Amino acid sequence: MPEIICVSPVDGREMARRKTASGVEIETALRLARQAQRSWAQVPLDERIAAVMRGVEALGAMNEDIVSELALQMGRPIRYGGEFRGVEERAGHMASIAQRALAPLVPEAKDGFRRMVKREPLGLVLVIAPWNYPYLTAINSIVPALIAGNAVILKHAAQTILVGERFQQAFDRVALPKGLFTHLVLSHEDTARMLAGGAIDHVNFTGSVTGGKAIEKAAAGSFTSLGLELGGKDPAYVRPDAKFDHAVENLVDGAFFNSGQCCCGIERIYVHEDLHDRFVEAYADLTRRYILGNPLDEATTLGPMAHRRFADLVRRQTRDALAKGAQGLVDAGAFPHDAEATPYLAPQVLTRVDHTMSVMVDESFGPVVGIMKVKSDEEAISLMNDSPYGLTASIWSSDTDAAERIGGRIETGTVFMNRCDYLDPALAWTGVKDTGRGASLSEIGYAMLTQPKSFHLRHGI
Repeated sequence: MPEIICVSPVDGREMARRKTASGVEIETALRLARQAQRSWAQVPLDERIAAVMRGVEALGAMNEDIVSELALQMGRPIRYGGEFRGVEERAGHMASIAQRALAPLVPEAKDGFRRMVKREPLGLVLVIAPWNYPYLTAINSIVPALIAGNAVILKHAAQTILVGERFQQAFDRVALPKGLFTHLVLSHEDTARMLAGGAIDHVNFTGSVTGGKAIEKAAAGSFTSLGLELGGKDPAYVRPDAKFDHAVENLVDGAFFNSGQCCCGIERIYVHEDLHDRFVEAYADLTRRYILGNPLDEATTLGPMAHRRFADLVRRQTRDALAKGAQGLVDAGAFPHDAEATPYLAPQVLTRVDHTMSVMVDESFGPVVGIMKVKSDEEAISLMNDSPYGLTASIWSSDTDAAERIGGRIETGTVFMNRCDYLDPALAWTGVKDTGRGASLSEIGYAMLTQPKSFHLRHGI
């Protein structure tokens, strides 16, 4: 059988080697999932919520081991404590709104009739999770899918394959019905065959645009519904009335946390000319304070990228920009661990950039950001929209009305004001253009994971 191998970006050690599931194992998992889902859907909602949240609690009990395990798999420093706080927030919110979100929709009364629209589970949900936030991205779909009465198959990324096993351990510990949740080690070909065969009712995929197109192609003709969160090139606009220190501090963190490997991380910044020079100086100064190194060291604030090829892409973009006239403000030589042909990459701030440069229009997903000067809101809006992606955009201002007005013209799924790189579970997580389709979290997330069923009952005849 083919194997999935996870190699640590920290030191090159082999973290895990797993055989992909056989055809028989896949068919068995699908059959058991179908059986479990039929009975699970009949379990009262409050009992489903309680059982799923016990699974989340069991996952949290492993966090001490998970933090270092995660650092070794994808490079995030242990000082940040893993992802469980966010997992708990998202799962807890979705549990808290489930009764309301899944309640029947009852129209105005009509004599002689009982009418309602109920939300019924879709059936079998396939979650294809990425490596960059391997717990958070997975929990967005796993928890509401199970609460809504679905069964779940999880395919996790090769780089964080141990995360899938942790989810399985957690749900096994709380004795969910056999087969209701299953982590499968799958190749891309296995996944495509599963989708093409119509075995899945809904797939939620987080990953690249190329990967999203492959999912869409594989599912063509199967009537499988899709939730796709794909690429991003998230912009920020700093207006002249921004709270300066707050904007600098949060935009540095928004660009470089997790080595820039964040779905909604800041990749390009447009600063009004009244603040530009001062902003650039302060931004570069704060960026230089990062400590690049082994993520198992508590002093490290910036770990390696998850794989050398990701770092190489950022290096190519940076070299291309410099060759076209950009200026790099951070000396990589001041970061001893930075080295070619490794995943260790120092952060970089580029000025004198424009949209002829790949670093300003193509996804980087790494620790580099370009900063451009703009003269007006209009110019900022035009540049922010000059992208094939649209996940989030942030506006830094003291004027809430202006931020809402500007945000209404930005082509994006989420508009932030005075914050960035955050996912609020009470709001729909969605994107436009090549960033994808569908939504997760909030009440809308439940609508994506259920099927409306209308009841038109005539009585009294």
